[in-house]
Amino acid sequence: MNATHKNSSCVQFEESAVSDFLMSVYILAFVFGLIFNVLTLGPIIQQVKQQNVLGIFLLNLSISDLLFIITMPLWINYYRWDHRWMLGSWSCNVAGFVYYSNMYISIYLLCCISVDRCLVVSYPLRFKTHRTSCYAWIQCAIVYVVVVVIHIIMLIYDNLKDAHDENNNNDRCYETYPMEKPIALFNMLRVGLGFLIPLLILAVCYWRVLATVDQSPGLSAQVKRKVRLLSFGVIGIFSVCFAPYHLLLLIRSLVFYNSNFDTSHDGSYCKFEKQMHFFFSCMLALSSLNSVVDPVLYVLVSNGVWEQIKLIWRCPRQVQTENRALTAYKRAKSAATSTVNLI
Repeated sequence: MNATHKNSSCVQFEESAVSDFLMSVYILAFVFGLIFNVLTLGPIIQQVKQQNVLGIFLLNLSISDLLFIITMPLWINYYRWDHRWMLGSWSCNVAGFVYYSNMYISIYLLCCISVDRCLVVSYPLRFKTHRTSCYAWIQCAIVYVVVVVIHIIMLIYDNLKDAHDENNNNDRCYETYPMEKPIALFNMLRVGLGFLIPLLILAVCYWRVLATVDQSPGLSAQVKRKVRLLSFGVIGIFSVCFAPYHLLLLIRSLVFYNSNFDTSHDGSYCKFEKQMHFFFSCMLALSSLNSVVDPVLYVLVSNGVWEQIKLIWRCPRQVQTENRALTAYKRAKSAATSTVNLI
């Protein structure tokens, strides 16, 4: 991420359709992410008021996504002007800090949700006494504090001012080349601690959930199908949004180390960066779509929240009738089905 100014021309930036494509991706992520998160924020708050643990995780996930969405117009403007920031180094620091903090806050909150779902299904009685709203708030606070502190430290050591050269039309944001040795090491730690370990946790949790649900004779085929779709959806969307970016990030760092730190303009490392820049920018843009799929994945599949969202858009005359029907529906649920709907 960091580089000295004299080497900032390792990758040349020119006007091209690539910038328009990236701008379009961020516009779509901004529009749909804002709509989905605002649409589901009310029902999530209702769950939090009821001290619902899942609701607390979802609220913190939505807050992180909304903070990121607020800064997204800055990135849209960046690609609108063909990788020229033109807003000063301070705003770049803030936008990048929010971008990467949101990425790893989302990843770890998804892990918290997955572990919580696994424990609810696998050990419903043993875990019930320990599963409180206080427990959920503490987990969310730890995730926020750890991610924010780590990125503040990296922001201090990553002098992004070297990438800002407005006089020579070279005002970039988080696109400084070549990277330096400490940043390459940090990138590999990000891949391991920020992606591979969380992915392993997700896989183990949902493998356990699927095994438990399949062995439950009291659950209908429809309920089991819903659990399977949700489980595969979590891992699939997690992989689509975050795996390509982290894979290329790891490859870039390994190539940097294997080049014996040869960062000359005609060196093998810089040639590789020139070839990979377009793909890496696309994978980074793809990761922004997590702000769209988070509310879709975890809120719209929840029967209670989904019913509340539909009530918001129904005719006011139908609201009272729908509320009575929803209350009767909830009372008629069996204990087993209620447990599964928490997944």
